[in-house]
Amino acid sequence: MCAGRAADSLVGMTITRMVPGRWVEGTGAVLGPLLLIAGALTRIGEDDFFPGQLAAHAADPGRMAVSYALSTAGVVLLWPAATALAGRIAATHPGWARWGATLVVLGLFGRVFHAGVSHLAFQMVDELGLEAAQRAIADTYGAFHVFKAVSVCIVAGWIVLAVGAHRSKAFGSGAYGVVSCVALALGHALPLGVLKGASDPISLAALAGLAVALVPLGVGVLKDGPAPRWWAVALTVALVPGAYVLGMYG
Repeated sequence: MCAGRAADSLVGMTITRMVPGRWVEGTGAVLGPLLLIAGALTRIGEDDFFPGQLAAHAADPGRMAVSYALSTAGVVLLWPAATALAGRIAATHPGWARWGATLVVLGLFGRVFHAGVSHLAFQMVDELGLEAAQRAIADTYGAFHVFKAVSVCIVAGWIVLAVGAHRSKAFGSGAYGVVSCVALALGHALPLGVLKGASDPISLAALAGLAVALVPLGVGVLKDGPAPRWWAVALTVALVPGAYVLGMYG
């Protein structure tokens, strides 16, 4: 029994040490949900399924490109947000932290894959025309890919992490903690798959839940320690456009 407790403690320490750091985690927790909401609101009013999303791109490609870029960036930034919360959970419930973070991150991998396929579909509209692109997507929509296996992770990850947060009181022990855990669990309702607009009332409620749970967490993480040095801020600001230029022309 003592060996089991020691192993759990070691798992908790490992999770805490493997997280990407306070500034990355805090920034991800604040910006991730907000970027997802901005992406959904940018395409609100369009049909949330692939024929309508392709038609929306054909009618206004700039708006849809911005919308999906915001959403994809938000999905990526949810990774450090999840590890920030898992670090808190791991202090008392390392098993829930380990499984919750693993399922959430695997689910985020699946969402990034879906975003890549959606991007390719939009390029097909530009090159082949709307009708040809819609036929091609309709004929291949159910094609096998390895990320089908993470669909259950997309749905279950936020629920497992929310249960772990509740058991560990990661958001606090009062009513606010309960509300935050319920809000976090709402993230499971966000639709999954290729060319899903995710701007319907249920999707917006799921995104609002992630924001309610994670944005205050991120603000707290950012405040919990000294400010970064000026050169670190300057280097980070320069790194983002520099990485984009290298990706485009490197």
